[in-house]
Amino acid sequence: MTTLEDRARAVRLVVLDVDGVLSDGRINISSNGELFKSFFVRDGLGIKMLQKAGIEVAILTGRTSAIVAERAKELGITHVLQGQRFKTPAYEGLLAQLNLTDREVAYMGDDVPDLPLLMRAGLPATPADGIADLDGIVAWRAPHAGGAGAVRDLAELILRSRGLWDDLVRAAYVEGR
Repeated sequence: MTTLEDRARAVRLVVLDVDGVLSDGRINISSNGELFKSFFVRDGLGIKMLQKAGIEVAILTGRTSAIVAERAKELGITHVLQGQRFKTPAYEGLLAQLNLTDREVAYMGDDVPDLPLLMRAGLPATPADGIADLDGIVAWRAPHAGGAGAVRDLAELILRSRGLWDDLVRAAYVEGR
């Protein structure tokens, strides 16, 4: 049986759902119809650290939102697949494009639409508040909730499994490289 650390070391691509993973799952709508989502800055830093380590990051979500596109642009995420009610075809296309296998993917999802990809990914993960039905499927449940540090937790798990976290922090935020 493969250990969690082995799974984390094999990751070359992190695929993230949005609502309930990168955000807390709430969709706020103003009186004039504007949508609002909140993103946690520490999750963004985790994503940047993955990228510094050469690990690709993708967003794969069932909804379509200009807010998500803007956040992805801020973070330098180039693989943004929105409006994917059935996520499997988009996931398979992404793996083909990047020449990767399921084993090399960490997927973080929180609810029923994520089941097909959680069942395939080499490192299936969910935030602390992901639905209980995922317990028999995911290899790891983050200590923090969606939109509150779960993505950062996953980034640290992957980077610490390779012994990279401390060096990346030192290089980027202590030495300024």
